[in-house]
Amino acid sequence: MTSFLLFLFSLKVALCSCHTENKRSGFRSGRSQYAVSRVGRLAPVVNESSGLSYRAGRNTFWTHNDSGGRPTLYEVARDGSLVDSLPLPMLKNRDWEALATQDTTAVFIGDIGNNANARTDLRIYRVNPKQPNDFQTIPFHYARQKSFPASKDTRNFDSEALFAAKDSLYLISKNRSEPRLPVNLYGMPAQDGDHALVPTDSIFLNRMVTDAALSPDGQTLAVLTYGKIFLFEQKNNRIDFQHPTRCLRIPRGQTEGLAFVNNTDLVMTNERGRMYLIRKK
Repeated sequence: MTSFLLFLFSLKVALCSCHTENKRSGFRSGRSQYAVSRVGRLAPVVNESSGLSYRAGRNTFWTHNDSGGRPTLYEVARDGSLVDSLPLPMLKNRDWEALATQDTTAVFIGDIGNNANARTDLRIYRVNPKQPNDFQTIPFHYARQKSFPASKDTRNFDSEALFAAKDSLYLISKNRSEPRLPVNLYGMPAQDGDHALVPTDSIFLNRMVTDAALSPDGQTLAVLTYGKIFLFEQKNNRIDFQHPTRCLRIPRGQTEGLAFVNNTDLVMTNERGRMYLIRKK
């Protein structure tokens, strides 16, 4: 990305608002209810953080670099300093975009980047950090995609948002279509099998989705876009978009990693290596 394009991108993020989503999708502005502070900077080895997952028992995070980076998970502290590295030489980082954890024995790595909507080898890796060679590949495809690449007006077969709930994994489409289509939610079993994904819910968001996280109690879903975080209440043990609550305008550049650290507070990273705490007042 040239300096001029980066400037235009930063300007667009800085000028974003919640107005459209509040009007069309039923959110309410919630920025006044949260305090945002910069809490750290990622170690230099994490030069393009593209996924984030919290390790509650250790009060640290897993993260990784974007497409073409080493197939390595990096454990970082709350201030971004490097704690440990977990090389995964048997895997390939074609376009790692997201992380999720199910318990202490399962980290899910989303090799799901698909900006051109042309990939036919989308997959999620399930890795046991204590036995890194003990991994499982979970392939999937979008059942409604008929052309590769998809046409620009249907370019919604892409995801950078992955999270786990009980024995299932969920994806949210990034949505690069022009004009903008509703964002889709997909679910699949957290186990082997070539899963054909069909949307289970959708909602209009006027930005591309770059990550998502579910609170430990399963009651709040947070969806990250460039410049904003959208919150949804989850009811009746279902994962859906039926109860939008707040839109938080938080312009902090190209933000691509999001994780809950408790039931209300989140940590967010951007591709410039900065870490932010979003704390409910």
